[in-house]
Amino acid sequence: MRQIVLLAIAICLAGCERAPADPRGVDRDETLLTVTASGRADTRPDEARLQLGVQSDGPSAGEASRLNRAKMDAVTAALARLGVKPNDLQTRNLSLSRINYGSERGRFRAYNVIEVTIRDMSKVGEAVTAVTEAGANVMSGPDLRVSNREAANRSAYAAAYRAARARAEAYAGAAGLKIARVLAIRDGGDSNVITMDAVSMSVAEQGMLANQPPPAPFSPGQNTTEVNVRVDFALKR
Repeated sequence: MRQIVLLAIAICLAGCERAPADPRGVDRDETLLTVTASGRADTRPDEARLQLGVQSDGPSAGEASRLNRAKMDAVTAALARLGVKPNDLQTRNLSLSRINYGSERGRFRAYNVIEVTIRDMSKVGEAVTAVTEAGANVMSGPDLRVSNREAANRSAYAAAYRAARARAEAYAGAAGLKIARVLAIRDGGDSNVITMDAVSMSVAEQGMLANQPPPAPFSPGQNTTEVNVRVDFALKR
């Protein structure tokens, strides 16, 4: 008789055990809803990066190097007069080689390119003109950026979550449910959509600037960042 009672208790306990937890985090009376949404933030760039430099030819390696150094010194001096700090100048390419082709065969060519970060956007056009007049004959850019990208993106993160929440509420309402809780929020990363109207010049156009004192036309426009988020919601009646 005792064995029968113990067996009955064991069967009862087995039947009363809770079902294993759902690995997705929802309870037995809840429905999982995963929503993906995006948010955007428009920010005006506050720094411009230009790659500019000088190229010089000479009868000897020493002479080509000397000419190039003199021109680059003039270029960096022009930038300094506009308030560009030494830490905002970085060498990107430095070379000295013998020319083995064409009419310059046997001469030497020195080449020096630096990347310049201009933090006063009102001086970008003036800087382009100034360095060209100082002797820069190699130029590309500008690359317009937001220095504190994370701070600029905060409104996009909030907009993405609000969009996900609104979409979840719409789904829940249509199904006769409501949002019980948020199970997970996953950052989907960001992407830049650059909207701008900025100067882009060929070498020939750059050379013309030497005879045109007014600054080159420049407009920073705005940078638009889009972020994505994936949110898991638990719905219930």
